[in-house]
Amino acid sequence: MYAFEYHRPSSLDEAVALLTSEDIKPLAGGQTLIPTLKQRLAMPEALVDLGRIEALKGIRKEGDAIVIGAGTTHAEVAASEVVRGAIPALARLAGLIGDPQVRNRGTIGGSIANADPAADYPAAVVGLGATIHTNTRTIAGDDYFQDLFTTALDENELITAVSFPIPQAAAYEKVANPASGYAVVGVMVAKTAGGVRVGVTGAGPCAFRATAIEDALARSFTPEAAKGVAMPADGMNSDIHASAAYRAALISVLASRAVAACGG
Repeated sequence: MYAFEYHRPSSLDEAVALLTSEDIKPLAGGQTLIPTLKQRLAMPEALVDLGRIEALKGIRKEGDAIVIGAGTTHAEVAASEVVRGAIPALARLAGLIGDPQVRNRGTIGGSIANADPAADYPAAVVGLGATIHTNTRTIAGDDYFQDLFTTALDENELITAVSFPIPQAAAYEKVANPASGYAVVGVMVAKTAGGVRVGVTGAGPCAFRATAIEDALARSFTPEAAKGVAMPADGMNSDIHASAAYRAALISVLASRAVAACGG
């Protein structure tokens, strides 16, 4: 590590006021940022720790949506009776993230802001049609993830909360990396008032909707319909854990499992 200034504001306004340049970085759970600093892959001049800002924490039902504060940990989402009662698939997803240490330190806002291609929450943001709330605006989930580690956030714009519309039914299935718990591929299938949504993480540079599977499920909401869609391997991730072709095949298989879990 190396020398940097450390700030620990107690309010959102104070945090925003401290984020005056691209060399000053916000710190949420630190599950990605701290290892990055240790490896000297990032060298900010200052960190702004968001951990004491109570306005960024909490879970509540608001109309037909579940609103989760950006500073809420994965473990809190997984254990929440509010989430379990309204969107059990989201609680299950949170419970599958990493390991207990990661779940008790990592936050939903930090995960979505970092936008790791193998993170779990992006599948829920896209699959459930979530809305990202920041200190300046709201961003539709479909518009949020743009590319590898790239989102619609402006420099030093802070996520304050994520609202998830309550679906008619939803399920999340993934194949996890056995070492890290990251998603080799993860798929969220949701039946909503606006139709079927299928969010995919781990397979491409960023989360995306599998529209071909959505179309198939709109015609027949069955495991067989999802499994019968051959996803193209073009543009899929390929690494030591899985080839692009394998990831493409997994999308349909996991979507099929998720439909079965929905009762389709």
